[in-house]
Amino acid sequence: MILLARWRPRVPLEASPQTGMLLKHGERILSSATSVFDGKGVKIFMKISRIHWHYGTRSHAPELTAGYYNTRYRDGYLSIAQMLARHGAIFNFTCIEMRDHEHAQDALCAPEKLVKQVAFATASAQVPLAGENAIPRYDEYAHEQILQASSLDVDGSTFDREMCAFTYLRMNPSLFHPENWRRFVGFVKKMNEGKGKEKEDGEWVEEEEKAVKMAVNDPTQQITVQLYFSSRLLTAVNGQ
Repeated sequence: MILLARWRPRVPLEASPQTGMLLKHGERILSSATSVFDGKGVKIFMKISRIHWHYGTRSHAPELTAGYYNTRYRDGYLSIAQMLARHGAIFNFTCIEMRDHEHAQDALCAPEKLVKQVAFATASAQVPLAGENAIPRYDEYAHEQILQASSLDVDGSTFDREMCAFTYLRMNPSLFHPENWRRFVGFVKKMNEGKGKEKEDGEWVEEEEKAVKMAVNDPTQQITVQLYFSSRLLTAVNGQ
């Protein structure tokens, strides 16, 4: 005997009293934040958690459970982006370093597709998009994915924009392993070059060598080097 079943919500999600509660909460928080920081030159970011598991299903149950009304037929991230647009806030999203195939197939994870959807939603709502990596990664494979995602070339064509900021997680002792550090320096340099900018081949050579020696040979200088490259990375993604 073969049983066939089709997923259909028992109650239309639009009729659920929980629908919209997350957005209403966001509206309250943003209203309070803007009332405090308006006119003071402070940029407000709202971090939106990535829920990429079971993204490949029709129901998107994990997202719905978290309050993201995102299904095959409704873009739940567009409504979040539109909320941020009303308050002049920035959409901060994570899992920028992840690829779909890096996860177990039975989990139907799709972080790349999720980032693509968020990029389109923020473009439609005209909201700046910022990003960060979800887990510590020090390999070039992850760095390449971050570079690709931060360029917002999500569909093979080129958006006339880039991510406005990127937060690199996490600066711990593993980052200062000589090989990890050299890869990180190269990554920051590429972020600094940006999309459509001329490469500055000789600009960083002396600074790279000095920073690596400081970090590897003198642990007391690691915080100084961290702050220096953090500022370079922030400057890079802001295009300054």
